Amino acid sequence: MFLLRRRYIIWLMVVIVVPLAAAWFQVLAFGIHSAVSPIAGITVAAPSGAPRGFPVWIRWTHFANVFFIFLLIRSGLSILFDHPRLYWNNGCTPGSEWLRFTPLTVPTDRVWTAKDDARYISPLLALPGYKHTPGMSRSWHFITDYGFILTGIIYGVMLFVSGQWPRLVPTSWKVIPDAWQTFVHYATFHWPIEPDGYYAYNALQQLGYFAVVFIMAPLSILTGIAMSPALDNAFPWYPRIFGGRQGARSIHFLLLCGYLAFTSVHVALVLATGAHRNFNHIVLGTDNTQPLGFYLGCVGLAGVVASWVLAYFVAWKFPRAIQRLHKLLITPLELGLSRLKRFDPHERYTRADISPYFWPNGKMPDSEEWKQLARRNFREYRLRVGGCVANPVELTLADLRTLGHDEHVALHHCIQGWSGIAQWGGISMARVIGLVKPLPTARVVEFISFGEGSYSGGGVYYDTQRLEDVIKPECLLAYEMNDAPLPEVHGAPLRLRVENQLGFKMVKWIREIRFVETVSAVGKGYGGKNEDDEYFDLLPYI
Repeated sequence: MFLLRRRYIIWLMVVIVVPLAAAWFQVLAFGIHSAVSPIAGITVAAPSGAPRGFPVWIRWTHFANVFFIFLLIRSGLSILFDHPRLYWNNGCTPGSEWLRFTPLTVPTDRVWTAKDDARYISPLLALPGYKHTPGMSRSWHFITDYGFILTGIIYGVMLFVSGQWPRLVPTSWKVIPDAWQTFVHYATFHWPIEPDGYYAYNALQQLGYFAVVFIMAPLSILTGIAMSPALDNAFPWYPRIFGGRQGARSIHFLLLCGYLAFTSVHVALVLATGAHRNFNHIVLGTDNTQPLGFYLGCVGLAGVVASWVLAYFVAWKFPRAIQRLHKLLITPLELGLSRLKRFDPHERYTRADISPYFWPNGKMPDSEEWKQLARRNFREYRLRVGGCVANPVELTLADLRTLGHDEHVALHHCIQGWSGIAQWGGISMARVIGLVKPLPTARVVEFISFGEGSYSGGGVYYDTQRLEDVIKPECLLAYEMNDAPLPEVHGAPLRLRVENQLGFKMVKWIREIRFVETVSAVGKGYGGKNEDDEYFDLLPYI
């Protein structure tokens, strides 16, 4: 079930109805002969001598695009349904979404976390499907991104090197009125005079292919990058191009819809205008009506569908292998970003930007120890800091305030997709590190929570940070939020803030901090509770 705000329904109807009405008016008033549909693109007598037909690189990149784009769509739907609301504002206040794929409204009489709001989606539609699987769906999405981008680069280079570019790239503004006349034919069920697609496209086809290749595909990549916490932190102007992080997320989704719409129309026209000839073009590179290309094409499409089944099987039977492949591909990039000073956390927002609402998340502590501390306003709370340090300590909240006070306003990026801006006050990890003096063998900092993992079989929640990350500016242990004591639901008495990473790395309800030699010494050795049990990525800068 999805709910679209009324004004967007009206705009959608306008976008659909107005062109159709105009096309019918033209035909009824002036006749179909008023809509001439000349050919655009490469013609039989192309003076440039550009090659005709579909060379092997076009045929194989076409198949690769089909393969990768559907894996991206399926994994993207799984990511979307982990926070099934789309916004045009970074605050993500419930009720401000322009589209939601849930019938639920956020209750006001109890705590409703972002994980509570996640929705089930069938694995028939999504990869891996079900409810709250962002770790595996992100891994599939990023792994597939590499194939999609590489295919696009090969296609783009070969398009211009081979001289095939006039097929897709309009060279005259005349293509726009020509495309309209072609649209009038389709919209009023009058088949236009079609060029043989082996040699040329009509104007509407040319504009459609141009839009997909040179507008939609690059924009999909650019809006995806705009959702990276590290990139947003380093270049705050960049996500603003798309209206902010949530604007980029909404545009990213609209592009997904665009791919589905294009594919639906494309397949319908391929079948309606001569399936055998059209399949021979793109499968065999020949221009005849023999059935072989059609049969082979159907086998190829069956292989694409089979890949969805295989991907589902691998996702649930070998999730650790997918997590490791994701790490192999993305970690060099993320480590490179983390070592550039430009990507260090910085304050990019002011108090005027603070969101009116901040989604709670994670499972509240259920231990009697934490409940007793909460009842006494955490006056008896002691933060234990130990491990590979020269000076292990236990610190009260008063001790932490005495050591110093740091604060900043930052945009929070959740792996589920929502965001929020808040002011955080506390003590920088750099001050704590200076106090406890880590030993030379200490490379990793483990943060242990009073809370439990909510979707990972229970057990104490923990996560890790590299020592070089937590010593950077704007990394702090927060005991204040929006100039008030940190609320229990958001991590009291103490939570971590690392502003160039995703939120699941910022442990709430901190009980203890340990300095250790390596990630492998913590839990199952993958970096944290979510990394160990839900296959999240270790370095979530992107």
